[in-house]
Amino acid sequence: MLLGVSFTELAGLAAAILLAGIVTGIFAGLFGIGGGAVIVPVLYEVFRVLGVPEEVRMQLCIGTSLGIIVPTTIRSYLAHRAVGQGMAGVVRAWSLPAVAGVAVGTIAAAYAPAAVFKLAFVVIAGAIAAKLLFGRESWVIAHALPGGMAMAVYGALIGLASSLMGVSGGSLSTIVLTLYGQSIQSAVATSAGLGVPITLAGSIGYMIAGWSQQALLPPLSIGFVSLVGVAIMAPISSYVAPYGARLAHALPKRSLEIAFGLFLLAAALRFLVSLMAVSA
Repeated sequence: MLLGVSFTELAGLAAAILLAGIVTGIFAGLFGIGGGAVIVPVLYEVFRVLGVPEEVRMQLCIGTSLGIIVPTTIRSYLAHRAVGQGMAGVVRAWSLPAVAGVAVGTIAAAYAPAAVFKLAFVVIAGAIAAKLLFGRESWVIAHALPGGMAMAVYGALIGLASSLMGVSGGSLSTIVLTLYGQSIQSAVATSAGLGVPITLAGSIGYMIAGWSQQALLPPLSIGFVSLVGVAIMAPISSYVAPYGARLAHALPKRSLEIAFGLFLLAAALRFLVSLMAVSA
């Protein structure tokens, strides 16, 4: 698959992966996310150059992204917990439903076309970005979180969307928590905790989902998870995550919301362009 790829191209791709690993770690701590919205577009270009077929490329990007951000979400969560942030009760209430949602998403990965995952990324990330950039303090559903079935539904939806986008769920759970009157700092820390079961379950699910497509996947892949991608990006993104967490607790609320919204909007636009190019 490497035939026809110049040294300059490979060096550029390696540099992009390393830079994305640094940015991923900072964003993981800063926004309580695993960085999948950064990783997936970069890996998409890497796997395109390496000749991974279009019909499995997006799924491979998402599965590898989930594998990469496992250690990042763990370190981010521990960093937030060290400063006393995060709602452990919410993490417990959402974890099992989120894993169930992830299971549904990974089943879709085995059968749905790549365009489904791109469209999910664009719609969900774009909606969240719009809320963060243009939302107001008055946009609050309630000043306390719901209980019982409502919390379970939220958890399942967060897990499902995360597995379709290749993210840890931090962006989604942060929005839900702030709509229920929780501070952005507390929401970010809680989101980091929820990312741990989501990424673990998602990684395993994508390995299983891609097992039947092994012949189309690059060497050293287990299903839709590239071990090479995980080995390159995971260590550096995990290492720098605590620095982003410290920055999150130093920034004012509105600055954090604007930065988060711009980040998500840029990621959504990237995949919208990709989706339109394929359909053209």
